[in-house]
Amino acid sequence: MRPLASIVEERHGEIAVAAIEGEIDASNTDQLGARLRSQLTNRSETLVVDLVATTYIDSAGINLLFALGAELHQRQQRLHLVVAESSPIARMIQITGLATAVPAHPTRAAAMVAASVPAA
Repeated sequence: MRPLASIVEERHGEIAVAAIEGEIDASNTDQLGARLRSQLTNRSETLVVDLVATTYIDSAGINLLFALGAELHQRQQRLHLVVAESSPIARMIQITGLATAVPAHPTRAAAMVAASVPAA
C-alpha cells in the first residue's frame, strides 16, 4: 500500500525545509508530525513546510500545523508555510485562520527570504 503523503527534507543552514507531496488527513498526521518535528534541532531557527504539492488537507492536518506553529513559537523557533495562491489548500488556510497564526508564502523562495530575516 502506497502512503498518502511523502516528505522530501532539505536543510539550508539553520532552516529546515519539508516538502509534503500527497494528502494530509487524520490517518497520517501523527506520522507526518513526527517527521516534521524530527527535522528540528536546538540550533534550528525555522521550519519551512512546502505544501505546493499537497493535494488535500483536512481539519486534522490544519490542526497539526496550528500545533506545530505554537510549539515552535514556544521554543523561539518559527514555522513558515509555502502555499500556491490559487490552490484549494490556500483557501483552507484562509478559512481556518491558519494564515493569521503562521506566515504563508506563495513560493519557497519567498518563504526562505522571510525565514532568513531575524525575528523581531
